[in-house]
Amino acid sequence: MNTALPPGQRARADFPRFGLTPYADRFPRDTQACALHVSGAVEHEAILADALAGLPRVEQASDFHCVTTWSCRALRWGGVRFVDFHEQVLLPRARPRTDARYVLLRAQDGYRTAMLIEDLLAPDVLLADTLDGQPLTLAHGAPLRLVAPAHYGYKNLKHLARLEFRVEAHRPRPAWFRFMDHPRARVALEERGRVFPGWLLRWLYRPLVGGTVRTFAQALARHEGGKR
Repeated sequence: MNTALPPGQRARADFPRFGLTPYADRFPRDTQACALHVSGAVEHEAILADALAGLPRVEQASDFHCVTTWSCRALRWGGVRFVDFHEQVLLPRARPRTDARYVLLRAQDGYRTAMLIEDLLAPDVLLADTLDGQPLTLAHGAPLRLVAPAHYGYKNLKHLARLEFRVEAHRPRPAWFRFMDHPRARVALEERGRVFPGWLLRWLYRPLVGGTVRTFAQALARHEGGKR
């Protein structure tokens, strides 16, 4: 974990529920089972009822960097390294094609994003089911989420439900405007999006933070109130 924040980031004390505002009122159907559906450019489609079962567990402290310029320091995640999941589950059971370069990650709430397989195989990328020693809450991705500390938060998909392997010719489309979704979104290189430089996007995004935090907090309160 770096001691200095990356370019354009500001630390905040809390870790708010956050995302694209059209998803504020969308919630997962199941917050208990860490199930994953694996499909796409694979020899065998697989449905894993408990994706983390039998794999070595790790705990990891890492910073979370939102593309809109806020950061939360030293979050303590628990789960399974994606590289272990890839080697011990995906390769023997699903057998991805050798020319598959991307994985499209789909969430229970309909959000999607894509990452290069080489980025997913970094040693600090996790399939996480706990935060600070407790099961993930609804606000932070229950029951299963991706944690990729070197990449902006929009690649750290919450409520993970499906992995779709893709080849170059079928490169995944982003969930929102294309300029907002960089293919890699590496924090250190300030890859906030496409077309526009990162230093410009930080000034466009920063004024949206406060309103987005309130929108997501209010939506969660409505959802939890409606379940009582």
